Amino acid sequence: MKQRRVVVAMSGGVDSSVAAALLKEEGYDVIGVTMKLFSLSKDHCRSENLRSCCGWKATEDAHRVAISLGISHYVVDFRDKFEKSVIADFSEEYSKGSTPNPCIRCNQYIKFDFLMKKLGTFEADYLATGHHARVEYDNQSGRYLLKKGKDKKKDQSYFLYPLTQKQLSRTLMPIGNFTKEKVRKKAQKLGLSVAQRHESQEICFIPDNDYVRFLRQRIPEAFHSGPIVDIENRVLGQHEGIAHFTIGQRKGIGIAAPQPLYVVSIQSDKNTIVIGPSDQLYKKTLLASQVNLISKAKITKPLEVRAKIRYKHTEAKAFLTPQDTDKILVEFEKPQRAITPGQSVVFYEKDVVVGGGIIDKSE
Repeated sequence: MKQRRVVVAMSGGVDSSVAAALLKEEGYDVIGVTMKLFSLSKDHCRSENLRSCCGWKATEDAHRVAISLGISHYVVDFRDKFEKSVIADFSEEYSKGSTPNPCIRCNQYIKFDFLMKKLGTFEADYLATGHHARVEYDNQSGRYLLKKGKDKKKDQSYFLYPLTQKQLSRTLMPIGNFTKEKVRKKAQKLGLSVAQRHESQEICFIPDNDYVRFLRQRIPEAFHSGPIVDIENRVLGQHEGIAHFTIGQRKGIGIAAPQPLYVVSIQSDKNTIVIGPSDQLYKKTLLASQVNLISKAKITKPLEVRAKIRYKHTEAKAFLTPQDTDKILVEFEKPQRAITPGQSVVFYEKDVVVGGGIIDKSE
């Protein structure tokens, strides 16, 4: 039987490194590929404490791991694609008062689109990543399922809801059944240099986490001053640009009041920030668009799920009602705090991802 070949997206981190090692142990013909996505200064890229998948440092670490494992390693330059599909979208959404999730866009358009299309170049059967999630085929439904990773604290299924059946059919996620602790122990046992490498926490292309500075350079038009009003439309002050704010934000509003005030909505068409007390942040209903379903081909009637409105949000009971085209109405049993346009809402049945979409608005 011909040996199955798999391309492993190697970021230089411990998860993707161990993923490559596990697949080699399972008998796959493994090829490591590191994506060059953006350029940073040498000082950033050479930093041992950098928690970002930076081009230079990531490539160096991934190459060292590949040599240790005895596998081939290549670099693909996706900087133009990353700029157009992720960074430009990130900037545009902030200019409209939305708060996007660039990691979801990266998975959807870079890893599982552009990189997956490279499988033919490498004559590979599968693409593998170091995500803490699982892909399984369900004989009963005849569909590929996306499931939460075994380590619930590290589960990354939220970021993968846009994956299609075709993409899932060619995807391997070998560390999905491992806890992070076991992944690091495996890396130590193999003598991999990245066994204790820090995890990436911030937006990868903004390593200092100063997204306001980044956006000022990219979209200066989003930093024009405008009014700050309450829900009665009474002007309380001025802001220096809507890109400074996101729903639920308290810091940086600059309005003195007897009780804490939060951003409750952003009216980009009026360049206006609406603020109010905490109780005004709670909403029960949202409309999601660009919906992708995984465990089901379609939803024709209201469906009970557990839904989360951002990565770190606790899942909550909700009901899905299909709308026109690719939209779904999500009604929570209990009001949720700071439902934010631009973020993604992801639906679960136990540990199975039903699907998800982009939050358009809350009601």
